[in-house]
Formats: sequence, C-alpha cells, structure tokens
Amino acid sequence: MRNKLLGTGETGYHPLRKIQVILSGLRYAIRYDFSFAYKFYLSLGILLTCFFLRQWVDFLFIMAATVLVLIAELFNSAIEAVCDFVETKENEKIKIIKDISAAAGGLAILYWAVVMLVELSRLWSVVVGYE
Repeated sequence: MRNKLLGTGETGYHPLRKIQVILSGLRYAIRYDFSFAYKFYLSLGILLTCFFLRQWVDFLFIMAATVLVLIAELFNSAIEAVCDFVETKENEKIKIIKDISAAAGGLAILYWAVVMLVELSRLWSVVVGYE
C-alpha cells in the first residue's frame, strides 16, 4: 500500500495483503517472542473454557485484557527492536526509551494478571459447582 506521507510503497489498497501482513506479524510474534506466546496460549485456553461454559462476561473481560497485553507486548518488542537496530552500543537514552516501553508493557501485564486471577477463580467456582 502506498504511504501518503512518504510517497513510498505500491499504489492501490489490497485488503487481503493487509490481512496477510497482520497474520505474518502475529505468526512471527508467537514463534519468536516468548513473552507474547505464553500470554497468547494461556489466554486462548481460558477463553475457550469460558466459551464452552457460556461465561460470556468472563469471556469478554479476558479477551479485553488479553488484547491489551498483547498489543503492549507487540509495541514493546517493536520499540526494543528499533532501538537495537538504531544503536548497537550501550546508550543511556536508548536505555530510558526501552525502560519506558517495558513499563507500559508491565502495567498491561499487571492488569492482565489481575483479570486472569479473578476470572480463573470465578471459572473454578463454576466448574466445581459452587456458583
């Protein structure tokens, strides 16, 4: 797709090409970024459990928290990769940029973990039959 600001890329919009690029990025993140992959698979398992138990509100909370944390992980990984590409030597400014990026990811992980723990306890009570 052509970038209007930079004047680069190919002309024309191809939705299938965009979907292919998105899936390629997700495939790469799952394959090579452990911090992304374990959150993805853990959430997927719990989402499937919620879906089959018809716990729709729990499903939506977990999905929202998972999407937030995965987006934060993707941005964090991308920012770190760009920083490493731009400056291969140790640089205090790059360290600050990476630390801020990691802090954003850390906040998302904290939210995700709280949602997962609360929802897992709720699911456990449904499975065991206390609710």
